[in-house]
Amino acid sequence: MILIKLTLRQGEQTMVVAAAPAENILAAVRRAGIVRESPCNGNGTCGKCLVKLEKPNGEKTEVLACQTPVLQGAIVEISERQDGHNLQIKQDGIAADVEIDSTITKEYLPGRRVTVVYRNGALSACETGDTTQCIYGVAVDIGTTTLVVALVDLQTGRELAAAGALNPQSRLAQDVLSRIRYASHEQGLAEMHRLVTEEINRLIIQVSREAAVAPEQIYELVVSGNTCMLHLAAGIDPSGLGKYPYTPLIRGGEVFAARDIGLAAAGGATVYFPPVMSGYVGADITAGVLAARLAERAGITLFIDIGTNGEMILAGEGVLTATSTAAGPAFEGMNISCGMRAAPGAIETFQLLSNGDKVVKTIGGGRETGICGSGLLDIVSELVRHGLIGKNGKFAKIAPDAPGGLLARRDNKTVFPLAEDVFLSQQDVRQVQLAKGAIRAGIEAMLKHRCLSPGQVDRVLIAGSFGYHLNPDSMLGIGLLPGAFRGKIEFLGNTAKTGSQMFLLNQATRRQIGGIIAGVAVLELANMDNFDRLFVKCLEF
Repeated sequence: MILIKLTLRQGEQTMVVAAAPAENILAAVRRAGIVRESPCNGNGTCGKCLVKLEKPNGEKTEVLACQTPVLQGAIVEISERQDGHNLQIKQDGIAADVEIDSTITKEYLPGRRVTVVYRNGALSACETGDTTQCIYGVAVDIGTTTLVVALVDLQTGRELAAAGALNPQSRLAQDVLSRIRYASHEQGLAEMHRLVTEEINRLIIQVSREAAVAPEQIYELVVSGNTCMLHLAAGIDPSGLGKYPYTPLIRGGEVFAARDIGLAAAGGATVYFPPVMSGYVGADITAGVLAARLAERAGITLFIDIGTNGEMILAGEGVLTATSTAAGPAFEGMNISCGMRAAPGAIETFQLLSNGDKVVKTIGGGRETGICGSGLLDIVSELVRHGLIGKNGKFAKIAPDAPGGLLARRDNKTVFPLAEDVFLSQQDVRQVQLAKGAIRAGIEAMLKHRCLSPGQVDRVLIAGSFGYHLNPDSMLGIGLLPGAFRGKIEFLGNTAKTGSQMFLLNQATRRQIGGIIAGVAVLELANMDNFDRLFVKCLEF
């Protein structure tokens, strides 16, 4: 076979790679060790793997790397995404107080000058010298888009350091279904497992250095995440989650050896995965149930984690119902023309004044380079409020009582311009419709299942890093939440992390949550009569 030579340029780096004639540019770029995102898993739908291609005849064009075959003698210029660093990640969240009773205790034996480490009362290890003051644990929140790691003193309960980063798996596949497909073969599973464990280890080393703690003094980790993320972290095949009846191989409530998973910690360290409720309601929501004390609250509480998976719990007088909707990656800024993650330059808040002036705020206060999830909801909500977007989601040809001249044409299509090369397209609005329709339909379905109306809900708790930054008026304005929820919305922050810390500090919480989760009724929306009609109705703004 005759190989094709391709020149790759990224910044000041230039390299020549040999590629098979059947390869596309994305495959060649990745094989060369250059990270190029393709959140749609190479299906050509996300547009994030765009590169500049210079053909041998000098013709220059922009192409999707995943859809373009390699070309002998061509030059490919690869730009770095501006939202790959300095992400705005919410690390803090609400947590209930717990008594400190971790699984790890130590005893110093002065005669032998060693410290004995006990796990659940059983001998685990011996350490030279007196190390009784050094007992640490790590809480890990594996989100679909981001990772958060917190180092905790298991004797005082104090968080010593925390750090967050992009989940590197999202560069290869943005949403859960794409990752299940990617990891359905041995090589893909190994790659997904390696990416997430390497990044977790990097964060563990980072927080350990910040707190002047040796990773060898970390004796336990609690890892929360959706059900797919737990499978990938453990290196276990998640393909069962991709087909009915969506059966997980990991049910949670399990303890693994940290060394078997590949996490940086003490030699005998263990990893606890909280129990999951179903294939699509995972341990991150379990941690949220604990952190928010949902089973103990009086009245009716709706708990929602808004992200690529719209996971939610309806709790009332100790009875919990759970469900999950496939919101997709639009709220994370993906599948959006100018979408980006919450990084400097992203539009995070937006207001359209009655005189047509635009009030735009970016993360970091600099020039607008794209739109993140919170800004996206603000923009769509404001355009709906001013009549520039109709109830059906279409841009208005003539918007009644709306500021004039705000819509423009780009590539023969109507767009709403926000800044130079930053705009909202009709397809972007459709992506928001699909995401908000999925979550609203899930809410309506759960309320109907429990014979409740929106007005009977006493409080709405929004969890997660993304949800924390949302404007309640925007969520209500586009119909993501029913109007009856106005004045009842509270933001809890990263309960996956804080709930994981509670599991670290108190053994009783693990037994307690096991009983609670066993009694949760999981509502499978796909099995509901007329759910498709409900979803279509919920698409309306």
